[in-house]
Amino acid sequence: MCGIFGYSGSKNASQLILEGLKRLEYRGYDSWGIALQDQKSKIKDQKLIAEKHVGAIGDVNSDFRLSSVDSYVGIGHTRWATHGGISETNAHPHFSTDKSFCLAQNGIAENYQKLKKDLQKKGYKFKSETDTEVIVRLIEDKLASRVDSGVVRGFVGTPQNDKSNSLKEAVRSAFLELEGRNTVIVLTDDGQIIAARNGSPLVVGLGKREVFFSSDTLSFAPFVSDVIVVENGQMVTWNGKLDLLDIKSNKSLPANPEKINFKSSKVDKEGYDHFMLKEIHESPYVISQVINQDQSSLDDFVKVLKKAQRVYTLSMGTAGVAASQIAFYLRNYAQINAVGLIAAEALDYYEMFSNQDMIITPSQSGETADVLEVLEVAVKKNVKIASFVNMPGSTMTRVSDYKFMANAGPEICVMSTKVFTSQIAFGYLIAKMAQGKGEEGVRNLQSLALEMQKYLDSGSNHEQIKQLAKELSKKKDVFLLGKYQNFNIVKEGMIKMIEGSYIHAHGIPAGDLKHYAITLMEKGVPVIVVISEDIAKDDVLNAVNQVKARGATVIGVSPSPYPGFDYHIPVPDTGETSAIANIIPLQLLAYYMAVELGHNVDKPRNIAKSVTVK
Repeated sequence: MCGIFGYSGSKNASQLILEGLKRLEYRGYDSWGIALQDQKSKIKDQKLIAEKHVGAIGDVNSDFRLSSVDSYVGIGHTRWATHGGISETNAHPHFSTDKSFCLAQNGIAENYQKLKKDLQKKGYKFKSETDTEVIVRLIEDKLASRVDSGVVRGFVGTPQNDKSNSLKEAVRSAFLELEGRNTVIVLTDDGQIIAARNGSPLVVGLGKREVFFSSDTLSFAPFVSDVIVVENGQMVTWNGKLDLLDIKSNKSLPANPEKINFKSSKVDKEGYDHFMLKEIHESPYVISQVINQDQSSLDDFVKVLKKAQRVYTLSMGTAGVAASQIAFYLRNYAQINAVGLIAAEALDYYEMFSNQDMIITPSQSGETADVLEVLEVAVKKNVKIASFVNMPGSTMTRVSDYKFMANAGPEICVMSTKVFTSQIAFGYLIAKMAQGKGEEGVRNLQSLALEMQKYLDSGSNHEQIKQLAKELSKKKDVFLLGKYQNFNIVKEGMIKMIEGSYIHAHGIPAGDLKHYAITLMEKGVPVIVVISEDIAKDDVLNAVNQVKARGATVIGVSPSPYPGFDYHIPVPDTGETSAIANIIPLQLLAYYMAVELGHNVDKPRNIAKSVTVK
């Protein structure tokens, strides 16, 4: 979670960091803060100044006090709270006792309690409840140890290179003691930036006479031409020149910049009320991007895919549902032995992984901690890995044998919509290719994109769903039923309603209804059923009759109306791709429910888009 951002160059640092944090806000928006080097500070011996706020960055500008500070170097942080309450005190960056440096963190220091206890015994004081402040004090302790041992004669009057090297070594030494997935960024009062990575993402952007540090490439996309992806176990420093080193060995490493495609870096609502609505409307476009994947890369991948002994599709959250749908398509169309897994619950499969297997992982960010943990095991067992990711330069992409980019453009709303559509469309395409009917798959997706565009362009469709959202927003529970190709679709509809409305929703396999959830059916309970013209239709209609007999209010999402529906949301019948078409009305329903309830649509409470901690 969390996002870090740093800048050093010739431009106004406060404004660039503020803009970068706004682009990173999907990673957390409980609080935020910026620290700058102020060369003209009126406070003696204090050149670092900071401003912190509780809540989202939003459209802040006029009341941002640091905007008037003449500074060209600084760091910033947007927080998703893991340790300590949501307060200005707990917000990052955190200062050293003497204000000579400050630090921001993305991750969790899992052994922070032991470290804190040891530091308290040495007399260190703590102002916050965070594990981040523990890292700051640990660095201070490492510095103090170097002074005591005579390595450094003290900061005051110490030659510049001694001071820089001493802090760099203290950061390196302290970082080696941290357990868990962490990335830290440090700003010193002499304008040096130090950043270290183990697990949580870190990228460095190189512009003209300026350097950026961030948790993702999107945040500095408009300003850079080249990017260095810092790998796990590496540290990077900037003090007029860039140095990269291996943290354990303390040996210098070559910094190899690479070009990353930033063609789709614009972040703008483009007239829509919310990013979520804009991104749902971009679904036909992302399907076209799936169709336009490099054919030779797909062909090479599918050949290996067909030879795999077992295919595991895995991810988390919405991407986890997409993974399960991809497995459905592989089983149904290509008769491939595919198993959909939730990455955090994959422990019992570790011993079964073999070099004859393949893992396919869809992800928006490519940095999900639970997924990366599974991939680390898979790499050791020589499992082939394929990823379908929307964020350039991600860790998942770099550990994959087969790398595919969604190219869906920035997805800013924390609730994923267009990227989910992209992921399951990709799964359908590779399944059809493995079936030997790739051209048919392309035609079906082209037809789907056209029908989806017509559906989204219809004002009457939106109005119908908007009216239904008003009714559902008054309910305590919403149930969703589906089967076969639509089971994962109702699971994703459930997720969207929970995320956006904070109302309890439950996606149920239609055939499982009578085994437990039938006890919850009574007069007025809303039940959404998703039906396609396929072999599962009659089974789902049986479930409709069962809930209707108990007084439930039935909302049917289907090409045709059926007896038992109280409301009918008509959707196009697109055959094999109808499940992909059916997700659109469920996404819109969740959107309009969130709007009706007055919630922050693009930033639902308590969740972040990129979950880089366990």
